[in-house]
Amino acid sequence: MLTTNEILRVICLGALLLTILPAEADALKSAHRLLAVGSVRKQFETQTELQARAILRHYDSILATSTTLVLPATIKSAIIDCYERVYAWDNFEPGIAQIFADNLSEKELELLIDFYSNLGLAPGDIENFRTIIAKANSIQAQSLDYLFVNSASCVETDAELILDYVATQRAAGSVHADD
Repeated sequence: MLTTNEILRVICLGALLLTILPAEADALKSAHRLLAVGSVRKQFETQTELQARAILRHYDSILATSTTLVLPATIKSAIIDCYERVYAWDNFEPGIAQIFADNLSEKELELLIDFYSNLGLAPGDIENFRTIIAKANSIQAQSLDYLFVNSASCVETDAELILDYVATQRAAGSVHADD
């Protein structure tokens, strides 16, 4: 049989959980909304595409300086596909939203949502906005750490594709042994 004190503790703990969990859920929901209105998906996907294209140019350059070969479109497409799959925004959005929810209050999240929705900033919210800006470096560092820890790599697959292609071309006599 539970004592009155134990019953009160259970009731208080339950009440505390009922108030904390919805607040966390609301903050997470707001963080997802902020990422949506801030067009983070589009920016992330654009950066992924630009990075993949830069990597392809780098691979082409290495191949051109060491052989007479040019990467065929099928290999380039396979490399791009890897980067699009591994660095798809859907792989990272839940963790990034959680970082925002953990670091910003509901009021701060709503203030940013309003700001990115072009609803302006009331003069009374300027100090709150400065507080948010002060948190930006920490949120960015946590987000970058999250991306690094939760990212696979395409480099090994890229190298395998390119080396197999070069070996096949050498075997076919398209590339000289000193290339």
